[in-house]
Amino acid sequence: MFDGNITVIIVAIVLMVFGSGTMLSFGYSLLTGAILNFICGVTASKLMTKSLSQYGVFRKTWMYGNGKKRTKVVAFFKNKVKYYIISLAIIAVTVVCIVVNGVHLDIQFKGGAILTYSYTDQVDMEKVESITEEVLGRECEDVQTKTDIATNTEKFVLNLAGEEGLASQDQDALTAALEEAFPESELKLSDVQVVEPFIGKDFMKDSIKAVVIAAALIVLYIWYSFRKVSGLSAGFAGILALVHDVLMVFATFVIFRIPVNESFIAAALTILGFSINDTIVIFDRIRENKMLHGGKMPIEELVDKSITQSISRSVNTSLCTLVSIVIVYIFAYIQGIESIKSFALPMILGIISGCYSSVCLSGPIWTSWQKMAREKKAAKAAK
Repeated sequence: MFDGNITVIIVAIVLMVFGSGTMLSFGYSLLTGAILNFICGVTASKLMTKSLSQYGVFRKTWMYGNGKKRTKVVAFFKNKVKYYIISLAIIAVTVVCIVVNGVHLDIQFKGGAILTYSYTDQVDMEKVESITEEVLGRECEDVQTKTDIATNTEKFVLNLAGEEGLASQDQDALTAALEEAFPESELKLSDVQVVEPFIGKDFMKDSIKAVVIAAALIVLYIWYSFRKVSGLSAGFAGILALVHDVLMVFATFVIFRIPVNESFIAAALTILGFSINDTIVIFDRIRENKMLHGGKMPIEELVDKSITQSISRSVNTSLCTLVSIVIVYIFAYIQGIESIKSFALPMILGIISGCYSSVCLSGPIWTSWQKMAREKKAAKAAK
């Protein structure tokens, strides 16, 4: 629990240092959640459990997950090739989608302008798009509608990509043309965001830097924390699982043709913290079982037993988080809030990927590393 929360705090701090807007606020929320989890999830729950254990009715071991029924150990290491094939197949589909559809970068990364209009009555969005392209002489990437819940106001958002911003006279010309086309709709320009191309490139560099730094710091922490079970190999297994999860989040954006923006960075960093938390739980159990059994148990059996003992915790945690994010996505879908939808959908698939990589990939990868190291050591000793 301690190691898992530390990794989440690392991700939160990186988001706060390199992020802005949504990323920055989400970093603060993530940090607050981790601190509260330390207080409530660790300290308070420990005190409550100790208090309950004073009563005889709460001293039964089955209440704490120590039932008499033995769980059959699953051969995760033996089936490692199957898991690798599944991951490689998804990555291959992603590559094909990139070749066919390309990667759709949002204005935040490539520059352009975002205009938000409030309106009443009915507005034909296809006509809005054609008027915009005619007046400005540039392509309108898309028109999105949304409802401002606070004011119950209908709005539409024009996304204009390009190598330059949008001058004030162009904004006025477009607004006048739209007001003329929809005189009964009380159109009003409520917000304008202009992103110059060089700002978008700098933002992309900072975003990539944030992901790389967060991953590196997490690996270094794992290396140190699990030094008794070869922390370097644990860190290597962890980083491969993290790369896998980031690729799955990226695959979601590519396959569903979601514009890659700050939501991708926020989702990727969140999944990094979430996934490594599950991985740490498994390595923690490996460390405990290694101390319990010494060097008598073969490493494959040690890892399979540790993953089997931890799998219920990983799956249950993922399911609880998944339910919450699915509810958020359904709410955003009903209300037409695109910014939340573009974050929630990758999070849903990222959570599934994070649980899968922690359970099915990190342990077998670590085992393969250990077996190769022992074989090399044995070969050197034989010489």
